Amino acid sequence: MKIGILISGRGSNMQALVEACKAPDYPAEAAVVISNRPDALGLEYARYSGIPALVVDHKAYASRTDFEVDLHAALKDHGVELVCNAGFMRLLTKGFVDKWRDRQINIHPSLLPAYKGLHSHERAIAEGVKITGCSVHFVRTEMDSGPIIAQAAVQVLAHDEPGDLAARVLQAEHKLYPHALRLVAEGRTRITGNIVTIDGESTPSPVLFSPGLYPPG
Repeated sequence: MKIGILISGRGSNMQALVEACKAPDYPAEAAVVISNRPDALGLEYARYSGIPALVVDHKAYASRTDFEVDLHAALKDHGVELVCNAGFMRLLTKGFVDKWRDRQINIHPSLLPAYKGLHSHERAIAEGVKITGCSVHFVRTEMDSGPIIAQAAVQVLAHDEPGDLAARVLQAEHKLYPHALRLVAEGRTRITGNIVTIDGESTPSPVLFSPGLYPPG
């Protein structure tokens, strides 16, 4: 499956996807990386990896619709079958989202539906949650909404600062996103309403307790 990866910055999740795609048994191929910002550092990595890297600068367009016309055309020109948002900091209109319905996915640094939008880590710490994480979901018009494909849980530690928590969640993101993309590219995801079911779902992982059980075991 040919994927197009949308970025706005350094693109660390893009890098994780590109590295996963290098494995001979991985069911997806990075066809193009597109940034809406010409100064995005992730473009350099994509070019170094031999992947076409384009800029569709949203500031050069009079409207969101005009911007999205060229963004859509660039994706189609590279044979993209699935769009992967990876730190893409632009809200997309209903027209674009509908064109790529069930063919566009996004990663967000929280256990959705909690903490949609910005400052997820600050809000989690402020509210005293013990477990947070990250989610990969199919894109819908409402921000950080849509059927959830996969999630990873991350413990919130005492005295965590937002940057500390963000770094641990990002490590989980780099593993979760390639895993979720594999599920989609292999055709193992089924969407019914707002629920994703996975064909051949694996056995449950051990339960994560936070704080840990005492005594351990």
